[in-house]
Amino acid sequence: MKRSNKLWVYLVALSLFTGGYTQAQTKKNLKGSTVSASSEVIPLDTAVKTGKLANGFTYYIRRNTEPKERVQLYLALKAGSILENEQQLGLAHFIEHMSFNGTKNFPKNDLVNYLQKSGVRFGADLNAYTSFDETVYQLPLPTDDPVLFKNGMQIMRDWAQSALLDPAEIEKERGVILEEKRLGKGAQQRMQNKYLPVLFNGSRYANRLPIGTDDILKNFKPETLKGFYNTWYRPNLQALIVVGDINVKQVEQMIKEMFSDLKNPAKPAERTKYSIPLLNKNQFIAVTDKEMPYTVAQVLVKHPAADLKTKNDMRNSIIRSLYNQMMGARFSELMKQANPPFLQGESSIGDFMAGLDVAAAVVVAKPGELESGFKAVFTEIERARKFGFTSTELDRAKQSYLTGMEAAYKERDKTSSEQYVQEYLQYFLKGEASPGIAYEYNFSKEVMPGISLEEVNSITTRYLTDQNRDVVIMAPEKETATLPVEATVNSWIQAVKNSTITAYVDQVSDKPLLETKPAPGKVVSEKKISEIGVTELKLSNGVKVVLKPTDFKNDEILINAFSPGGTSLYSDADYQSASAASALVDASGIGEFNPIQLPKMLTGKRISVSPYISERSEGISAFSAPKDLETALQLVYLYFTKPRKDEEIFKSLIQQQKGSLANRESDPASVFSDTVSAVLGGYNVRRTGPSIAKIEQIDLDKAYSIYKDRFADAGDFTFTIVGSFKENEIRPLLEQYLGALPSSGRNEEAKDLGIRPPSGKLTKAVYKGQEDKATVRLVFPGSYTYNEENNHQLDALAEVLQIKLIERLREEESGVYSPGAGASYSKFPSNRYAVTVSFGCAPSNVDKLVNATLEEIGKIRKNGAQAVDIEKYLAEERRTTETQLKQNRFWSGYLASSYQLNENPLRVLTYLDSLKKITPESLKSAANTYLSGDNMIKFVLLPEKK
Repeated sequence: MKRSNKLWVYLVALSLFTGGYTQAQTKKNLKGSTVSASSEVIPLDTAVKTGKLANGFTYYIRRNTEPKERVQLYLALKAGSILENEQQLGLAHFIEHMSFNGTKNFPKNDLVNYLQKSGVRFGADLNAYTSFDETVYQLPLPTDDPVLFKNGMQIMRDWAQSALLDPAEIEKERGVILEEKRLGKGAQQRMQNKYLPVLFNGSRYANRLPIGTDDILKNFKPETLKGFYNTWYRPNLQALIVVGDINVKQVEQMIKEMFSDLKNPAKPAERTKYSIPLLNKNQFIAVTDKEMPYTVAQVLVKHPAADLKTKNDMRNSIIRSLYNQMMGARFSELMKQANPPFLQGESSIGDFMAGLDVAAAVVVAKPGELESGFKAVFTEIERARKFGFTSTELDRAKQSYLTGMEAAYKERDKTSSEQYVQEYLQYFLKGEASPGIAYEYNFSKEVMPGISLEEVNSITTRYLTDQNRDVVIMAPEKETATLPVEATVNSWIQAVKNSTITAYVDQVSDKPLLETKPAPGKVVSEKKISEIGVTELKLSNGVKVVLKPTDFKNDEILINAFSPGGTSLYSDADYQSASAASALVDASGIGEFNPIQLPKMLTGKRISVSPYISERSEGISAFSAPKDLETALQLVYLYFTKPRKDEEIFKSLIQQQKGSLANRESDPASVFSDTVSAVLGGYNVRRTGPSIAKIEQIDLDKAYSIYKDRFADAGDFTFTIVGSFKENEIRPLLEQYLGALPSSGRNEEAKDLGIRPPSGKLTKAVYKGQEDKATVRLVFPGSYTYNEENNHQLDALAEVLQIKLIERLREEESGVYSPGAGASYSKFPSNRYAVTVSFGCAPSNVDKLVNATLEEIGKIRKNGAQAVDIEKYLAEERRTTETQLKQNRFWSGYLASSYQLNENPLRVLTYLDSLKKITPESLKSAANTYLSGDNMIKFVLLPEKK
């Protein structure tokens, strides 16, 4: 079960300070309640080969060819920051960094350099993370090079127990980690320092955040770091996971040969399993911060975590998933009122951490309306407690759950290796069952009919109790005087329980999506582009359809549609209405179905269809399973011919937008982002940041009129359709629905609004925020000659600059955590380019690091790029391209872009060959053309002056 964490305080806390290069991991969450069923243990998927060496080292190996000639290597360690003593705070994470800074067989930076030259990207591919209870290293590799694969296995072996921990490298890395820590500082960090002891019940977890403390990171001795390493990096706490296009027997033999000599300490320290104890009492805390943009209240009721090991556990996990789905749907309906009671509200049950589950209720309140928003959330919870759910709600939830399981089952031979790795990680680290999708799918079908409404209804009473309840309120500092105390919040909860609440009414419609099918059009011309497996069709109404059937996925069809025009055709006075038009229509339902009825009618179908209006075009983005393609095309037809205008939805969206902007000016990142956009856009009204005044300019009738105008004529639309379909089967559907779209022969082009970045040299400083941290963005914009060769040179230049900035700003200067360099270019409305460099650092280091950046640019301008850096870029592009060519999403985006920009789609066939023109000398020329510094805008976000 995946869950949004953007406003969940306990998940925000963990994501900010997990540490390592990757700070958020997707994991399976199937734990459930305690309904009795079979206690039979769920077997491990028989497709995975597992074993344990004599030294306790565990391994999991699975052959999987998605993608082909690729493998995922993961090393998992059951040790993280929770095991640190008071002198080691932050050192589990520090060791993770040091594993990239020198091992027995790859000293200093040899490991990163070697892998980059093999096409493995640092940070994006080569990665790791440190959490409270685990450390995990990841290395994806090609398998078409036996030497590279063998060396990859050697890297995993080195990571397991052969990091050098060179004192000189340790000194260099201190600054990098301190800069990583600096990036996390701000309102959330300041508030979490206050509420984490409450959330973690005063346990060890409250003072073992993986990022550590400044004092220890600056001053620890190398021996202290080695002490942690020698104690916990041992084979009986480690596992290697190998999933990919490999020979299982050969890999198992390699593991036995390479990992059997790993040693456990003579007297191993006990690996204590820490937990967060339940205190059997309620807790309350309210925290404020000057930079907090919203008022958020969360009620978290903690419970002992349920296992996921038996059939009983799996059945209960399904029950809880059904409950969460139905509660989510009810809260979604609340947001569709004309005056929704909050900016966001939800309630669900899921994992917390350290042996606990949590039942949570969350409200993001409108400014000054915490009480009403809080009571609205608890009213929905109490409604479910008193009256339960309806049979129709449960039927839809079951249908939706089974549809998702069926989709995963259909893709079982196209499941990514990464997905399997995540399953086995949780199996090793948490003991969570991993029986495989076939088992889960068949189990779901077997138990679903027997899951009763009473079982699901009982969850609210069982989980949302009045014991072990934490109330956490976060708010802007200016609202301190109006925040409630614990007794007040308790009185709100009691008032809801004592109030008159009516049962939920399930609003459904039994109408068909289309009463009658439209008169179909015809295919009037056809063109084959056999080199890339594409067919171009022209329909009788002028619609162009570009088809690419693939076998990359079994259950996926992607649709893109576009037409020139967009908001550029409307005046500045109408711009706000034009820019909001597609969102308003998309949220209002379609045809005869209002926004509450439509998702219910589509239950059980795997469909997503959304219109859009951008600055220079309008169109449709859609996804469909093959069996639901006709319904998807019906929705496309209706978005052209029967869009809805919903007054309540309009009022709801306006209220939400106003509420979300009320305190925007207190957030340093938002202020900086708005400033950058405004300056680069010449302070044009279409580039300045959002505001309540702009929201008030949106007129529903005007927006609806603009939407209908944009979709009144399909004759200049192009549809690209990529995925699992057969041309002869899809043609009748295309004629029936796309061929029936209205057409009047209108010929339009988007308008050039003349919005350009300023020329010359410019510095813009923004003083906002309390923390001692700065954000730097250097933009090099200018006119451009748009063509394939220049585009390749510019992309390569940006990548080479990225490599040099990591080496200089991170590794040599120890002044940043993750510098970035990127290039963008446009063909329309005019040929333009921009190269952007960005990084965070200490305010005192801004000038030094900007100068270092310009020095690195100067070196490329003077001497050209180094051949080794070009080698790294070409290797990355070759490996990335090999994988992308087997992905529907790549082809969907590539074809849409090719036709929208009037470019030859066959250029993909010569892409890698065309990169041969990239040389040290060509990038020297590119650097002098695009990075001369004649046009450079320097943006700097600095703390507020005191």
